[in-house]
Amino acid sequence: MVELDALISKLSTLGFNKVPVEHSAVENVEEWKKALGTVSNGLPENYVLTKTLIYKPKQPKSEPFAPVVIVAKDDTVFNSKALGTLLKFKDMRFASEDVLKDTFQTVKGSVSPFVLGNVSSEIIGNVRVVIDKALVNENNIAFHPLDSLRTVFISGPTLKAYIASIDGLEHVTELDLASLAGAAPAPAAGGSTKVAKKPAATEATVAAKTEESAGSSKLGIEASKETDFSKWYQQVVVRSDMLDYYDVSGCYIVRPTAYFVWQQIQEFFDAGIRALGVRNCYFPMFVSQRALEQEKDHIEGFAPEVAWVTKAGTTDLAVPLAIRPTSETVMYPYFAKWIRSHRDLPLKINQWCSVVRWEFKNPQPFLRTREFLWQEGHCAYMTKDEAYTEVLDILTLYRRIYEELLAVPVIEGVKSEKEKFAGGVATTTVESFIPATGRGIQGGTSHYLGQNFSKMFDVVVEDPEGTSTDRPKIHVHQTSWGLSTRTIGVMVMIHGDDKGLVLPPRVAETQVIIVPCGLTSKHTDEDRRRVTDACLTVEARLKKVGIRADSDLRDNYTPGFKYSHWEVRGVPLRLEIGPKDLEKQSVLSVRRDNFAKASVALDKLESTLEILLHTIQDDMLIRARKAFDERVKLVLKWDDFVPTLNSKCLTMIPWCEREECEDQIKARSTRDAINDEAEDEKEPSMGAKSLCLPHNQPQDPPIIPGQTKCVQCGHNAKRYALFGRSY
Repeated sequence: MVELDALISKLSTLGFNKVPVEHSAVENVEEWKKALGTVSNGLPENYVLTKTLIYKPKQPKSEPFAPVVIVAKDDTVFNSKALGTLLKFKDMRFASEDVLKDTFQTVKGSVSPFVLGNVSSEIIGNVRVVIDKALVNENNIAFHPLDSLRTVFISGPTLKAYIASIDGLEHVTELDLASLAGAAPAPAAGGSTKVAKKPAATEATVAAKTEESAGSSKLGIEASKETDFSKWYQQVVVRSDMLDYYDVSGCYIVRPTAYFVWQQIQEFFDAGIRALGVRNCYFPMFVSQRALEQEKDHIEGFAPEVAWVTKAGTTDLAVPLAIRPTSETVMYPYFAKWIRSHRDLPLKINQWCSVVRWEFKNPQPFLRTREFLWQEGHCAYMTKDEAYTEVLDILTLYRRIYEELLAVPVIEGVKSEKEKFAGGVATTTVESFIPATGRGIQGGTSHYLGQNFSKMFDVVVEDPEGTSTDRPKIHVHQTSWGLSTRTIGVMVMIHGDDKGLVLPPRVAETQVIIVPCGLTSKHTDEDRRRVTDACLTVEARLKKVGIRADSDLRDNYTPGFKYSHWEVRGVPLRLEIGPKDLEKQSVLSVRRDNFAKASVALDKLESTLEILLHTIQDDMLIRARKAFDERVKLVLKWDDFVPTLNSKCLTMIPWCEREECEDQIKARSTRDAINDEAEDEKEPSMGAKSLCLPHNQPQDPPIIPGQTKCVQCGHNAKRYALFGRSY
């Protein structure tokens, strides 16, 4: 990413010889004008404000990504459709905040022509730049130099020289944009890229602020969970030290706080599957093209996301290698090799690994990433009943992970035919719900694959019931199941608040943080030593009984600073110890989940805190379950369907289970929700989809075969289905 000093140095070689003007942060032209109005020195007598607009034209998937950057006077009005026609693009859409971050390494409010220097060499050749002819003869053109806290004033020739200096940039056009003014509304003036306006019901695209990507010095959470969920989530996962951004788009660094949560999940699940007779193993990450394409129906759903290795050093590989998006085609040829007889069954294996799915949708930390950690289990059985029993056993373990470890309620069920795993017979799922956005989210899936894969990979055994002369071959019945680090994102979204992360005690790396307090200038060094020693003694006592405790003895921060520091990081319980507490032989406990305070006697410390941590864990699940249950609404007529979605709820509807009906539900709920406006392809779906057919079916009113009708189409309903907008 281009740094400010490097940019100013480069501009100085192109005719720029002024110091940037500093002012308050701004997000639009009106704020920019006001901010510059407060500057007393450094402003030229006459200057021109600008807007830099970035579009992502709608293109066929086969076409390379080709963003369009418009540099214009702030008051220039033009018709973007006419401009798109001129540039040979059918549909000009404003770029999402994700494109701003990933491609241009900037954020809304800070966009200028200088972000072209941040575009990678792989993309820069496709970028189209359009310069408003009204700018080229100006002497003092205002731009933000990488952030909205400063303004530089450069000439038209310097602007053109800078753009011409960008290596690999090939498509630059000067146009009289005002001549393209037409009936279509022009982009609003602003010193930033204007992102397409979304309907109120949609969630803003998650995008990282530059200051967060660089490692912000800000500690607290500025965004509100209720009013700006995307920014809130982004700030929480970064500032709580759960993850950091990496220089490969869609890939993230999982930091120790989050990785500890994943380790707790691993330990719990490993114990559960070992009890079922499953053994851990590891297969290579590379998949041959031949193996990947052997099961075309299965891989079809992954094909757009497969990352290929085509070179080793400077040498082209004779046969490209894929990086596994999942491992069925990696493992099953070896199942055929290892399974020779019914005596080799069941075969039960699992691996903990990472997979790569190079999707170009909006990446979101933990929820949708190009590389993620997961476990994938693959088993083979003699009969369908054995296989399906295991599918449900695994689903129970997934439910327990969410509810017992993460304090997250889920609904167990089976996916519709449209939503089931490609190549499988049936997919069972645990579905969760994010109340702040009103969206469902898939938690984990366990699949019955039937004999589909065993027929493709010839995984067979002789029928043990056959005669000695006639022992026909039987294809084995298979299962697969997987759970990923998406679990962590779901936990953060459900429990976090406007102060930051809220961790359930069972998965918190630090369950209790001990903070010395109450010390003033009147206290002696001996007083301070006594308080410090007391903190360390309490820490040791708690560790001895298995409570994960730590003391914050940093002497360069105030107690208040430390309280905020650990609140952002979600530590379940804080203990405050000061001179007065020691006199009373007690400590003050403060819960992170509800900030309830209580005095705890030192002679009952361990037993009291063990009970308190269990109470916090239970209370978090109870609150989350109450919020979930209140948002699952029984809907018995279509007129109530979209209004229920719009009130941030999920719907339970009588449903016919036909795939064409599901398509119609999504189309109708999308159209009704956004008043026939085009749906933004980068946003989670506005239309409702089936989340699952719950195992625990509502009984009031019951589904009466042949009488109860599907809410959408009027066909006979088979059972209740959970529908909703989803991630």
